[in-house]
Amino acid sequence: VQLVESGGGLVQAGGSLRLACKTSGFITSVFNSDDLNWYRQAPGKQREFVASISRTGLTNYLDAVKGRFTASRDNANKRAYLQMNSLKPEDTGVYYCNHGSNWGQGTQVTVPS
Repeated sequence: VQLVESGGGLVQAGGSLRLACKTSGFITSVFNSDDLNWYRQAPGKQREFVASISRTGLTNYLDAVKGRFTASRDNANKRAYLQMNSLKPEDTGVYYCNHGSNWGQGTQVTVPS
């Protein structure tokens, strides 16, 4: 099983990015059996939960990103996305995709202050 994030980058405050999580090696039933989660880790801080989306599209978000971030998933292609709008400097960090015990390598998001 492999998860690969992409879409990170440098963006000015107020801008947008769309992260993608491409997975491989999952049996469809296993991919659909669990939430797809997004976490982030800022420099010098612990990794924190950002968003999750269930197979049926139910979502949960960190309070700090509610109304700005939107998680989605494509079950047929075993992919997930995180649309991030109105980005703030405090959103800076490495963003990770997670499914069960599987993690991607992360993608860097930088929002200069």
